[in-house]
Amino acid sequence: MTLEKKHGYSSQAKQYSNHKYAVSILQTVFLIVILSLFAGTGAANKLAGIVSGIFSPFFFAFAVYLGILYFVYFLVDFPLNFYQSFILEHRYFLTKQKITDWFKDQAKGGGVFFILSFISLSLFYYVMGHSPQYWWIVISLFWIFFSIVLAQIAPVVILPLFFKYKPFTDEGLKQRIMILAEKMGVNVCDVYEIDFSRKTLKANAAFLGIGKTKRVILADTLLNKYSPDEVEVILAHEFAHYKYGHMWLLLLSNAASIIASFYILFCMRNFLPGIFSLNSLTELAALPVVFLFWIVWGILVRPLENFVSRCFERQADAGAIRTTGLKDSFISSMEKIAGQNLADRKPHPLIKFFFFDHPPIDERIEFAKKI
Repeated sequence: MTLEKKHGYSSQAKQYSNHKYAVSILQTVFLIVILSLFAGTGAANKLAGIVSGIFSPFFFAFAVYLGILYFVYFLVDFPLNFYQSFILEHRYFLTKQKITDWFKDQAKGGGVFFILSFISLSLFYYVMGHSPQYWWIVISLFWIFFSIVLAQIAPVVILPLFFKYKPFTDEGLKQRIMILAEKMGVNVCDVYEIDFSRKTLKANAAFLGIGKTKRVILADTLLNKYSPDEVEVILAHEFAHYKYGHMWLLLLSNAASIIASFYILFCMRNFLPGIFSLNSLTELAALPVVFLFWIVWGILVRPLENFVSRCFERQADAGAIRTTGLKDSFISSMEKIAGQNLADRKPHPLIKFFFFDHPPIDERIEFAKKI
C-alpha cells in the first residue's frame, strides 16, 4: 500500500468513524430524552390505560404495549438509523445493498428483537409481580440461562435469517483450519462461507456457537482478498478465545453485570417509579422507566466491559501469533482490515474508552511487532 493510499484510507476512516460515533451518541441521548418525556408527561400511563382497557389478559396487553413502544421508536429514530446504517455505508462505498433489502433486514431484526424482548420482559413482569422480595434473583438466573441458550442457537437459528451459509469448497484451506483447531484444542463442527457481500464489503470471520453448534464462519469478502496465511492467523485469534476460556469468562462477567443491575433496580424499586409519578415497577406504564434504567446502566458499565474485552483480545492476538508463527501475516491482515473496514486506527482516548471492545488497529500492529 502506498503512503498516499494509506493516508487516504486513514482520512476516510476518520471521517466515517466520526460520523458513526456522533450518530451513536445522538441516538442514545435521543432515546433517553424520548423515554423520559414519555414517562414524565404521563403519556406512558395513558397509553397503558388504553391498552389494558382493550386487551386482556395482562400478557396480551403487555405484548401490544411493547409492540407500540418499539414501533413508535423505530419511526422517530428512523432518520438517524437510516443515515447511519444505509446512507453512510453507501457514501463510503462499504455496501451495495438495495434499499428494499435494507428494509427487509430491519423488519427481520425488529421481529427477532421483539420476540426475544417479549420472552425476557414478560417473565420479568410475571416474577416481579409474584415474588416481591426475590424477583431480582430469579430473573437474573433466567436471563443468564437465556443468554447461554442464545449463544448456542444463534448460529443455527438467528444468523441464517440474515445470511446464507454456503459449503466451504476450498478443501486445502479447510483442512488447514481443522489442523489449526486441533492444535489449539478446539472442537470445530464445520467450516462455512457466508454471503457477506450482499450486505457489506467489510471483512469478517468468527467462531460461533456452543457444543454441537460450534462452527467457523468466513465472510466471502474476506476469502476474496486474504491469503491462506492471513486467514489462518485470523482464525487462530478466534480459536485462542476458546482456548483461553474467554467466552466463559465473558459470560461470567455478563452474569455478574446482570445480577448487579437487577439488584440495584430492586433497591430502587420504590424510588425510581416515584420520579415519574408512578406507584410501582410492576405497572405496565413503568416499562419505559425500566428501559431508562438499563440504558444508564449500560453507559456506566460499558467502559469496564470494553477494558476487559480489550485485554482478552490482546491475549488472543498473542496466542494466535505464537501458535502459528505468522507475525507478518497477522500484521498484513490488520492493515487490510483497517483499509477494507475503514477502521479508526488511532481513536481519541475517550472514544476508545467508550466505544472500543477491541484494541485499535495501530495498537494491535505495534503489539504484534513486539512479540
